Amino acid sequence: MSSRRGFTLIELLVVIAIIALLMAILMPALNRVKNQAKKVSCQARLKQWGLIFKLYTDDYDGYFNNRDVSGGRWMTALQSYYKDNANMLLCPTATRVMQNNMDWGTFKAAYLDEYVFSYGINSWTNSVEVDRGARWLEWFWRNTQNNTTVIPDTRQTEGRPVSTNMIPVFGDATWYDSWPRHTDSPSQFMDSFGIGNQGTSDEMNHFCINRHDGFVNLLFMDWSVRNVGLKELWTLKWHRSCITNGPWTRAGGVRPEDWPEWLRRFKDY
Repeated sequence: MSSRRGFTLIELLVVIAIIALLMAILMPALNRVKNQAKKVSCQARLKQWGLIFKLYTDDYDGYFNNRDVSGGRWMTALQSYYKDNANMLLCPTATRVMQNNMDWGTFKAAYLDEYVFSYGINSWTNSVEVDRGARWLEWFWRNTQNNTTVIPDTRQTEGRPVSTNMIPVFGDATWYDSWPRHTDSPSQFMDSFGIGNQGTSDEMNHFCINRHDGFVNLLFMDWSVRNVGLKELWTLKWHRSCITNGPWTRAGGVRPEDWPEWLRRFKDY
């Protein structure tokens, strides 16, 4: 008669070691798949925002949000279009709400009054009526049909048409509004720029966040959505006087070693 025996200790340890090895191999792949799914989900959400912005601008003869009416908050201006669906304000990779102004980061949502959000608007699209300090009226896009240039650092209309798929409207950000410029310097450390009103300098850093492995997702004025490399942000047409070959582009002479260390491993543009 044969007797049944259980696993020996060595056999159990071998099985456990094999399982641990398989987990070590599979976990990074699973995390990549999970992050990719969130990236695609974010892009899908931004495509919904493209429809919302189109409906809004169609209703207002092509004009974007009027800051003087909504207090500059796209969340307020568009509220009736997204039907108070709070999830629409959030990138799927950044849903955990910060606890205070010091507890924030690339993968956290900010809050302002009743709003919790991890998307932001390019405020150069706002339909303003007067200068906003050094942010001149002529530099604002204001209207979806107003896609011509202004001579850099002047108020003089140049009249050259700009492809609307180069004009960012909305996307991954640390704060609800921002006025990026081609002269903005990148943050020296990841997550060092912070949230809230940082003045009028270096506001590109509200968008320059490593939320999607070297990329952010942006909605453009032709209502298309695409992932944009972090360094590529400096090649976009943020306002009518913005140049796309400025000092932080390859065409403008930037070298890989000029970038802060946390950005150097990402693709150059």
